[in-house]
Amino acid sequence: MGSASNPLVTPSAVDSSPLPSSNFTQDDLKRLAAYKAVEYVKSGMVVGLGTGSTAKHAVSRISELLREGKLQNITGIPTSTTTHEQAVSLGIPLSDLDSHPVVDLSIDGADEVDPSLNLVKGRGGSLLREKMVEGASKKFVVIVDESKLVKHIGGSRLAVPVEVVPFCCDFTRGKLEELFKEAGCKAKLRVKSAGGEEAPAVTDNGNYVVDLYLEKDMGDLEAASEKILRLPGVVEHGMFLGMATTLIVAGKGGLLVRGRSG
Repeated sequence: MGSASNPLVTPSAVDSSPLPSSNFTQDDLKRLAAYKAVEYVKSGMVVGLGTGSTAKHAVSRISELLREGKLQNITGIPTSTTTHEQAVSLGIPLSDLDSHPVVDLSIDGADEVDPSLNLVKGRGGSLLREKMVEGASKKFVVIVDESKLVKHIGGSRLAVPVEVVPFCCDFTRGKLEELFKEAGCKAKLRVKSAGGEEAPAVTDNGNYVVDLYLEKDMGDLEAASEKILRLPGVVEHGMFLGMATTLIVAGKGGLLVRGRSG
């Protein structure tokens, strides 16, 4: 796979490797990207453990290498209660940012990746803890299958999540929608069904999530970020701007590794 076959991947790839077979499911591609990312993990590292259907494969691989003795003295910093539970079940030693304020390397998936390696994350609801851990990391390796590549943030027409406090959440939702009305924004409070009834989805931090659905490019991402964060009631948003240092993309044609400096 190369940039010629996918216009959303720029020619700054530092490595491109063919796959032995084209008969891969989407989950197979996620696993391949995750295993490639774990090659960056070295013994003695403090490692941020991401959350989601791609990152879980990296957590499993780290555990496997620890059991085999190929990795030693790894300390994991989980980005969600789900990842914490997975890591504990696999025997990965864990800590937190209070004890390890500098993380050597984080590995996580993304919901969208634009050509500048800006990300959308948090459709699983873990955006705040992910951003705290990955923002404290010397290196941040992002692992995706090629379906996550977009021309611009929000380009998938799926959610750009914003974590908000529960107090007057509909007021905050309305303010968020108003911010990006020129981009055709519809802001919706995320809900989940339980026992036949709907209730707001609650994050690990006890907050709610407002999902922004955009018809058009929101423009300057740094300016958009500042507008969102200035709103009282907003905790954090799911745009991870300028944070990824390496992108690993698994597609039907192979694995592509791209560095931010390229």
